[in-house]
Parts: sequence; structure tokens; C-alpha cells
Amino acid sequence: MKYTPRLRDKYFKDVVPALMEQFQYSSVMQVPRLTKICINQGVGAATQDKKMVDAALTELSTIAGQKAVSTKAKTSISNFKLREKMPIGVKVTLRHHHMYEFLDRLVGVALPRVRDFRGINDKSFDGRGNYSLGITEQLIFPEIDIDKITRVSGMDITFVSTAKTDAEALALLKALGLPFKNQKKEEA
Repeated sequence: MKYTPRLRDKYFKDVVPALMEQFQYSSVMQVPRLTKICINQGVGAATQDKKMVDAALTELSTIAGQKAVSTKAKTSISNFKLREKMPIGVKVTLRHHHMYEFLDRLVGVALPRVRDFRGINDKSFDGRGNYSLGITEQLIFPEIDIDKITRVSGMDITFVSTAKTDAEALALLKALGLPFKNQKKEEA
């Protein structure tokens, strides 16, 4: 028996029919879907300490379940002691099963561990159906061992979808389980 992630099954069984009814699509292929999740982390302190990038690489690889790569500076900036092609951050792009598994862990385990969590902001759409979410500390992920952390750092998570509008993307992400702040007001 072939394994499929829980959220992928939920997408095809529950989300697709709900979005077809809500937006009156004539074909199943018009229903927006999540294509990838990009996670990136800037390591500004890497200009003084080269080992910070290596630590961020291992942390992000552990969180994502896939090997992360380092990003390099495009230009030199003398005020920041930054040289061209110096490693300055890390990134990873998740697709298919890895994407659904990460989303499931983010919604079910990591976001509820955020201190004073009341939902995520629904204003961070880009106008083309993509959503970006900022996380202030990597400690919310249970994969991270707190004893091995040298410094607390945040990350940006971008959800890329095939939605044409922000309303379609919001409906898709809500149906997949992302807890938005204003969700309760609209349903009441």
C-alpha cells in the first residue's frame, strides 16, 4: 500500500468539492492547489561567525525534513562587513509529500506552541494567491533540541499556490487548516 500524507487526502476528498461549490468552478482543474512551500532564514550574524550558517543549515534541514542549502550575498556592502558570495542565509523548498507533511506539523504542532497565539494574520497575501508567514523563533518546532541552540532566530515561510486571487488562496489555506485571526468573525 502506497503512503499518502493526511492533508493530501483531505485536499482531494474535502477541500476540492468545497472550493468548487464556493467559487462555482466548471472543472476540477480550476480549483487552486498548493504547489510548494519555501522556507528561508537570514543569518545576519554570519558575517562575524561562519559557523552560524552551518548551525542554521542543520536546524532548517531538521525542521523541513529535507536538506537545506545556503544562500550567498549578491553584492558587497562594506558597512555590514559583507562580501560578495559570502554565505548569509539558508533556504529550502518543499514540494509534494514533504510539503504536506510540513504543513501538517506546522498547523497541528508548531503554531499552537507559539506564546499568546491567537491566529495568523490574513493580510500577508501578495495579490497573486501566495501567502507569507513570519515566525520569530525556531523553538516552536518539536524537532529542535533546545539544549543545542546557540541563538534564537526566526524564519519566513511562503505558501505558493495556483490561486488567481487572494480570496481563493485564503479559502484554500483555511480549508487546509491554517488558523487565521479573523476566521471566527466571518463564520459567526
